[in-house]
Amino acid sequence: MYEDPPLLTIKRNRRRPSDAQIAAMQGVPSAVASDAMEGAGALDGRIAHVIGDQHVVGPALTAWSGAADLMALHACKRFITKGDVVIAAVDGHQGCAAFGDSLGGMVANAGAAAIVTDGPLRDLAGFFGITLSVWATGTISSTPYENGPGRVGLPVQIGGQQIDTGDMIIADMDGVVVVPFAQIDTVIERSKAILKMEADGDKAVKDGLVMPQSYDDLLDSDRVKWVD
Repeated sequence: MYEDPPLLTIKRNRRRPSDAQIAAMQGVPSAVASDAMEGAGALDGRIAHVIGDQHVVGPALTAWSGAADLMALHACKRFITKGDVVIAAVDGHQGCAAFGDSLGGMVANAGAAAIVTDGPLRDLAGFFGITLSVWATGTISSTPYENGPGRVGLPVQIGGQQIDTGDMIIADMDGVVVVPFAQIDTVIERSKAILKMEADGDKAVKDGLVMPQSYDDLLDSDRVKWVD
């Protein structure tokens, strides 16, 4: 016989990056982190910065509520560690808000640095008094339910990526990138090299660079066909 599912399913043992790993990622932009993973990890561009700090790096804490519900987002507050980025997955539902300023304020009070959601939020004006950064698909006036079911601490699908609790989230004005837990150290090391190359490139542009030598060489080579 079919039985009603539990209102909440919560992962008991949740992994988390070390303080040293978190600190090492703080200066890494989302684009650099994606470059370090050969272009992987970026969430759908419709998930964009809405309010708060414009660059946030922290461990993911996942909360799947499904469409038009926020029970799991409420429940996850018990498990937030200071600096966490809460991933509020709503299956991309756009028909009502994923949360509003009241719940956002509680999540901030629990210590989260940010919420990333694949739905819109409401009560935008109220967020100006909250120390919480939000990446979302926009804003909407309608409100969700609190009926469940929901899951906390388990993998979620959001913005075309899978995110698990303990993965590293880098969110800025370019978007949101997830660094899988097992790749954090690799991305830290690769990001150092990429940042050095970018700094050298930025200096060259400021010094007047118009065309990289490789493109000058290409244009002067037999790999270009000229037509009249």
